[in-house]
This record gives sequence, C-alpha cells and structure tokens, in this order.
Amino acid sequence: MMEPGPERPGAFAPEFRAELARLMDRRRDVRRFRTEPVDEAALTRCLDSFLTAPSVGLSEPWRVIRVESPAARATALANFEAANAAALADQSRSRATLYARLKLSGMRDAPVQLAVWCDDATPKGHGLGAASMPEMRRYSAVAAITQFWLTARAEGLGTGWVSILDPARLARDLAVPSGWSLVGYLCVGYAQTLDRMPELEAEGWEVRRGHLPIETR
Repeated sequence: MMEPGPERPGAFAPEFRAELARLMDRRRDVRRFRTEPVDEAALTRCLDSFLTAPSVGLSEPWRVIRVESPAARATALANFEAANAAALADQSRSRATLYARLKLSGMRDAPVQLAVWCDDATPKGHGLGAASMPEMRRYSAVAAITQFWLTARAEGLGTGWVSILDPARLARDLAVPSGWSLVGYLCVGYAQTLDRMPELEAEGWEVRRGHLPIETR
C-alpha cells in the first residue's frame, strides 16, 4: 500500500474530510420532528451559515422569513394541504396509493419554520453574473440553504424542505414584496429518528443513484 503523500496547501486534515463526508452522507430531508423547542444559540449558528454562502456577484439575494405566529403557520399548512391534495389527484392509479402513504411535510410539528425567498430585483451585486442567467440568484439561495442544512445536521438538528406549495399564495399570505420568489420552505427541529436511508427510498418511491453520470465532449 502506498503511503499518503504530503497534504497540499489549503487542504484540511484527512480526519476532517472524513467527518465532512460522513456529515453529507447523514444529511436527510426530515419530516418527523419532536416538538421540543430548538436551542436558539444553535439555530443562530445555523442561520449564520447564510453569511458565508456563495452568491452570484456577491448579491446575497436570499431573504428569510421566520414563520412563527399561529395564523401564519395555519395559512402555510393550509397551502401545503391544498397543493398536496392536487398532487395526489394528479398521480397515476398505480402511484396514488404509495403517494398517499408518504409523509411529505413536518409542518404540524416542526418548532422552527423558515420561508426562504430570492430577491430577484436586488441591486446588490450590480447584476454581475446574472445578466445572462438571472436564475443564478435563485441558485445562490439554494447554495445558502444547503450550507444551512449541513450546519443544522452538524448541530443535531433536522431540516425538511417543503416544496409542495403554491408560491403565489404563500407570498400573499406572508405579505412579501412582489420581487421575491419562493425558493424553499424549511421545517427545522430535532428529528424523531436519524435514518440512514432516505425516506423516499425506504418507502419505494425512488432509488438513489450509486454513481454520477458524467459525459465528455
């Protein structure tokens, strides 16, 4: 066996890289939460991860709303339930039974709920990198959410990304500016279980790829 060569400048230690790989492997889309409150200091550290996220043109276009009042949560939950019913009705007969069995939101129990938006009209960044691909601002918000998600997992918190929603209805209900577009509705809290296998895979909805398809030109 060959001895490992010298570490390149800027590389993290092998032990850290192994832990990072384990963190990414253990990240899950959590939908089953315990109802106990989240430690606010831990949540702040997770939210601070947005401050170091990459963004096109350094535009930092993400906007975060903490959905906390009973009224706001009720409207968000009603939004999900309506969208979920429509999605169920759109399933084929062979898939409808399986779809109905899936738990696709933790909105009833998650103690922290965050609506993450993209400010498509932000002047920050002066349009750099977004003139030809304006969707890069939304991709930047996705990258920030990913950092939050991994940080939350490292803090022992679970995160669930709810996408079965009517964005326009949610924007009206939460009274957000017209230039904002919904990127993700996040449920955050302590998970009931920390499963090794993604729930959709365990339920037989889909199978995760075991390799990355790469084409060469």
